[in-house]
Amino acid sequence: MHTHYEEPLWQHYEFICGIDEVGRGPLAGPVVAAAVVFPRWFQPNGELLTLLNDSKKLSAKERESLVPAIKAQALHWAIAEVQHNVIDEVNILQATMLAMNNAVKTLPIAPSLLLVDGNRFTTDLAIPYKTIVKGDSHVFSIAAASVLAKVHRDALMCVYATHYPHYGFERHAGYPTSAHIEAIRQHGRCPIHRQSFKLRQLGEKV
Repeated sequence: MHTHYEEPLWQHYEFICGIDEVGRGPLAGPVVAAAVVFPRWFQPNGELLTLLNDSKKLSAKERESLVPAIKAQALHWAIAEVQHNVIDEVNILQATMLAMNNAVKTLPIAPSLLLVDGNRFTTDLAIPYKTIVKGDSHVFSIAAASVLAKVHRDALMCVYATHYPHYGFERHAGYPTSAHIEAIRQHGRCPIHRQSFKLRQLGEKV
């Protein structure tokens, strides 16, 4: 992947920020967002960053190898988490918006333009933005954010797996696999489960 999408925008905006999130669907753990700003007129240096793509299309090894390259060549980057209890309080959509906004607010500079994966974004920031469906597959800055968020969250869920070993978080990162649902059936929910996420398989919703 290259910065073809950003190139015409750089004529008008100096600091273009790609934003993506991971963790909307899991039954446990936080939703995580990342924001990445590359230098104006940036072109990927070497073969590694040209492999950048939607994090879901990359292997775990590829994602992990990309993280240091992204962090080294980005002008700025930031990651934000919104925890399970906040998700239960405000709902997953609002928690996702909060994570993305917090990632931007954590950057040391104010971006000139936000490029956000998906078709929905709300913000109190006085920054123009564009939402881009499947942006993580087409926009370099968004793909970089996708990788940072995914690797960060996966590592976090592996840590949680050591505290709550019955659930297999290191394997499914909290997503509703059959093994995860069966573990909940047997052991109940643990402290990092999202209590507002009800399961039809357990008779909790119709």
